[in-house]
Amino acid sequence: MSDLHIRHADLGDIDAVLDFWREAAEGTSISDDHDGVTRLIGRDPEALLLAERDGRLVGTVIAGFDGWRCSAYRLAVHPDHRREGIATALTRAAEQRFLALGGRRVDAMVLEANERAHRAWDANGYHREDRWRRWVKPLTD
Repeated sequence: MSDLHIRHADLGDIDAVLDFWREAAEGTSISDDHDGVTRLIGRDPEALLLAERDGRLVGTVIAGFDGWRCSAYRLAVHPDHRREGIATALTRAAEQRFLALGGRRVDAMVLEANERAHRAWDANGYHREDRWRRWVKPLTD
């Protein structure tokens, strides 16, 4: 993986990230737009991690920490680059960030029907937490 470069996204990356998510990520979020990613980077410039190979975006993860919980979102790897250790590298980078910030446990948001993601998280030492369910309420239409 020596040719893989992981860095923080900046405002100039937003359009490429949104295009990447449309191709590589499962499902969509209410925040998957230019304004949502702009707010993320503005609030926490180190949260959105990008994996690049030869200058091409091949993976992402959002490693958000609010001072209480470590939350991982949008772990995605380009379909042409899966099974190359990119998800593992991104997961480790997120975990290193969380540890540096004093985090104690990572909560990963994973779609129930995304079996590929279940396997990726499991392979990286995560387990399903069946005692909890996510409750949501959109604040906008």
